[in-house]
Amino acid sequence: MTVSEVPALVDRRALKLARARSLRGGEGPDFLRRRVAEDVADRLAATLRPFTEALDLASPGGETAAALAARPGVRRVVRAASLAGPGADLACDPEALPFAPESFDLIVSTLALQFANDLPGALAQVRRALRPDGLMLAALLGGDTLTELRQAFAAAEGEVEGGLSPRVLPFADVRALGGLLQRAGFALPVTDVDRVTVRYPHALALMADLRAWGATNALEERRRAPLRRATLGRMIDIYGERFGDPDGRVRATFDIVWLSGWAPHPDQQKPLKPGSARTRLADALGVPEGAPPPRPQPDKAKKEPDRDV
Repeated sequence: MTVSEVPALVDRRALKLARARSLRGGEGPDFLRRRVAEDVADRLAATLRPFTEALDLASPGGETAAALAARPGVRRVVRAASLAGPGADLACDPEALPFAPESFDLIVSTLALQFANDLPGALAQVRRALRPDGLMLAALLGGDTLTELRQAFAAAEGEVEGGLSPRVLPFADVRALGGLLQRAGFALPVTDVDRVTVRYPHALALMADLRAWGATNALEERRRAPLRRATLGRMIDIYGERFGDPDGRVRATFDIVWLSGWAPHPDQQKPLKPGSARTRLADALGVPEGAPPPRPQPDKAKKEPDRDV
């Protein structure tokens, strides 16, 4: 199947209109953008490889670009936004990059690529735009993101309308995304997930944030008729019943999937052949043979956000 034959999941025109509204309104609350930008800085701090030319690809807000500019050694940061706006150097479609091969040694994209119709193609273009031994770091929403909203809408539509319509973007699984990195030609691919649980006073407050972010329903197969008041009211009730806390607030899940990969270079580390290890895993972990590995301690530094709307 060619790129032109990839089925369209997202209505690009509807997404563009939603993003334009978001830009006019200041791009909405910044708590997710700030969290991701802080993680970008932390992950790059653990990398000894120097970077001089960096690209911020379609990340909303200016937080990611600021994190890249603050890294020692970076001489230039190009901010390529999905739409022209304040602080953007150029506007470009993440699925049609205008850059020559080997233009950057660092490309970072946050909270944007989940909207790509052809994510494998977008990753392949990022790979071509990287210099040898250049790094790609991306954070996109995936996994169980907005599972509560999806379930509440499905139950409400089933009760009120007798059928379902797509209302929440289907998000990719972390294992599938790891396979896409390999398919795009990245070396040393790594994926992991940061789950953020945000508490809202009610489901309408969550929907207001999604609208402010330009993340309203832009699915190609969405129902074009306006949402019925009865369906919305039942959805709000179901959301509170199933996902409410004792204090009356409701939960919303955001799974931030992190992808990293390197443009191949002859001097990079190579994985060892299976069976070539000379040290037992139990010795490395300091546990008896056959004992389960110690459980990692949860990160206490980041508090689950409460949204007071």
